[in-house]
Amino acid sequence: MLTDFDGTLAPIVDDPDAAEALPGSAEVLSALAARLALVAVVSGRPASYLTRHLPDARGVVLAGLYGLERVVDGRVVESDEARRWRPVVAEVADRAEREAPAGVTVERKGSSVALHVRTAPQHAGWIERFAEHAAGGSGLVAHPGRMSVELRPPTGGDKGSVVEELGASLSRVAFLGDDRGDLPAFAALERLRAGGVTTLAVAVDSTEAPAELLAAADVVAAGPAAVLEALRTLLG
Repeated sequence: MLTDFDGTLAPIVDDPDAAEALPGSAEVLSALAARLALVAVVSGRPASYLTRHLPDARGVVLAGLYGLERVVDGRVVESDEARRWRPVVAEVADRAEREAPAGVTVERKGSSVALHVRTAPQHAGWIERFAEHAAGGSGLVAHPGRMSVELRPPTGGDKGSVVEELGASLSRVAFLGDDRGDLPAFAALERLRAGGVTTLAVAVDSTEAPAELLAAADVVAAGPAAVLEALRTLLG
C-alpha cells in the first residue's frame, strides 16, 4: 500500500506549511504496516516534513522529494545527486523570493523549490514564465502541479520510479494520489501489471483533480476522509 501525502492523507490548504494529515492517519498506516509486506508514503514533500507530520507511523517507509530522500533508521538520507543540486536550487529560490508578486508562495524544499499561487491565482502565468526561464538558465526541470510549478534536479526520478522500485518484489501493489505528480506512479503500476503484478490505482477526487488522473484510475475516492475510511476498512 503506497500513498501520496498532500490531498490524499492531508486536505489541501492555502499555506503548504499548514497541511496536516487527518487525525488517525499515522495510526492506521502503522496498523497496516504490521499486516502488509509494505506500506509507504511517497511524497513531493521533504522526508523531514513527513517525519514531523507522521511521527507515529511506525514501520512505514517514508520517501520524500519524489524519492530523492528516504528516512532510514529515523534519519533522513539524501541522494548524492540531489545534494549536488542544492546550491543551484537555493539560488533559484532566492531569485523567486526577490521577484515573486505578492501572494505567490515560494516553498523551499532543499533539493527543489515550488512556487504556489493558491492564494493568488492571477499570477499563474507569472510562475509558469519564471519556472521556464529559471529551468533554462539553471538546468533544473519545471514540473507543473495543482496551482503550482516545482523546479527539481534533472535526476530522472519521480514517484513512478519509487513505486516501481518498492513494488518490484510484491505480488499486489496499490497507489493512492491526487495530482499530476502522481501520474508517473500510475504509469509505474501499469508497468508492474504488465509484469504480472496485481495493481490498483486510486485517484483522490476534488474540484481541482486533474482529469487525466481520474481517467487513469481504477477507483476514485472522494477526498482524504474517504481515503482514511477505506484504509480503516482494510483493517477489518
